[in-house]
Amino acid sequence: MSSGIADLMSYIKSLGVDHCAHIRTQDIPFNIDFRKPCEQNVCGNYQKNWMCPPAVGDFEELRQKALYYQEGILFQKVYQLEDSFDLEGMQEGTAEHTKILLNVITKLREMGLFKDFLPLNVGPCTACERCSILDGDECRSPDAAIASVESYGIDVTNLLKQYGIPYNNGKNTMSCVSLILI
Repeated sequence: MSSGIADLMSYIKSLGVDHCAHIRTQDIPFNIDFRKPCEQNVCGNYQKNWMCPPAVGDFEELRQKALYYQEGILFQKVYQLEDSFDLEGMQEGTAEHTKILLNVITKLREMGLFKDFLPLNVGPCTACERCSILDGDECRSPDAAIASVESYGIDVTNLLKQYGIPYNNGKNTMSCVSLILI
């Protein structure tokens, strides 16, 4: 592991994540079936966000884009919920996790070691308050837009398992996962 990766992982851990791992991109399990919940509009963002299917791109195109990178950092933060119906807690956890990822992206740019990287987050892109796709316009913030791990068809559960990270962290918890490919 390069000193740049080690420094970045140390920084990510300092942000309070529960798990962090250096991964090889070739280990990422891709499966088109993981986009089915997107197509079924489970989260309500299908065709409503540039970084969600179908606008984000087709499965094979995204898989090849991810495989262009050699390595990455996978990290997870676990959030406690009041109960399994705590939607407000889920939204707060997702928002907090997104802030962690944005801090990591800022740090990556400050470090200047990795000019080309691909961040993937939990949930839909939230770079803009209202996605321009809803107005029939091009993405207003392409440099800030972030797709989800799932939109790339990545089997998050198995990826975590490969690196010794639990996906299910107990009753009334929510696990948020981000991946930065370098």
